[in-house]
Amino acid sequence: MKITIIAGARPNFIKIAPIINTVKNKQNEGVDISFRLVHTGQHYDKNLSDTFFEELNIPQPDINLEVKSGSQAEQTAAIMIAFEKELIQNPCDLVLVVGDVNSTMACSIVAKKCNTKVAHVEAGIRSGDLTMPEEINRMLTDSITDYFFTTSTSASENLLKLGSDPENVHFVGNVMIDTLYQNINRIASPDFWNEHQLQEKNYIILTLHRPANVDEVSSLIDLLHGIDLLVNDKKIIFPIHPRTQAILSESKIEFKNIIFVSPQGYLNFMYLIKNSFAVITDSGGISEETTVLGIPCFTMRDNTERPETETIGSNTIVGTSLENLKKVFGTFLQNGPRKSGIPELWDGKASERIISILLDKK
Repeated sequence: MKITIIAGARPNFIKIAPIINTVKNKQNEGVDISFRLVHTGQHYDKNLSDTFFEELNIPQPDINLEVKSGSQAEQTAAIMIAFEKELIQNPCDLVLVVGDVNSTMACSIVAKKCNTKVAHVEAGIRSGDLTMPEEINRMLTDSITDYFFTTSTSASENLLKLGSDPENVHFVGNVMIDTLYQNINRIASPDFWNEHQLQEKNYIILTLHRPANVDEVSSLIDLLHGIDLLVNDKKIIFPIHPRTQAILSESKIEFKNIIFVSPQGYLNFMYLIKNSFAVITDSGGISEETTVLGIPCFTMRDNTERPETETIGSNTIVGTSLENLKKVFGTFLQNGPRKSGIPELWDGKASERIISILLDKK
């Protein structure tokens, strides 16, 4: 079996790492399976992409399509054009895509038009919010996927409601959690740990990246001011994207508790999450890792495509208003974290299940 694995953005790298490790293990057992790794170049800054390859022991890509940035349409089109040439030159039995970025959707479309089967890892998750580009990517990818690998029973149910073949919908668990378990003993404190006198539970992690939160300067400053005042005796560590940093630097406003740091590699960031008091974020993926690590997470969104992180895990959806965040966070400070657990099959073996199923279908 020849598999082409697609990686385009940081979350993809975390998800493909255990899959590649599993394929290598199968090869060592004498199984006839091989992979070709295609990096689309959707994230191209070394600090934001190459670091993940190095830290997670992912081999250098067989090819980097180097599509870089652009509008949604420009980037998707560039990926499709480049990947079509790649797939024609290097045909395979299966194209494996992960997550919900532009690369996921674009490479799935190209593969199907080249009569190549598609496997989608993290299939079936839905937020119901069509203003999110990721939601469009998920819906389109799942509409043409051959083999669906889901992180939860609710994701599987979403696919079955849409008429997906039950024989090809497989609840396997979460590959992001595979990566977490495989690297938990390798996580390490960042360089600034001692500089800012960080200690276990004396700081909060803040991440913001959604355009609604970071693109408008005045609303971003108002949001940060509000979060800055949430906890007087805690530091707030904010790994900030260079673009957002540039926006803030023009305002020359100082914050009492917020410490701005550069984007972190996987091992440093997981160390920060594991030892934090709580996390405030507008990311979906981080809520999965906080769930397994048992860290209270407050997600500033009106919805989530990962409902199990809230119903079972330690995540709380607080909406996009600062006032609601203050209310919910205040309740947390008063009553402590609520009881939480780890979702079914989030046991570090999802990638093994995926490859075993694909080999059975060969």
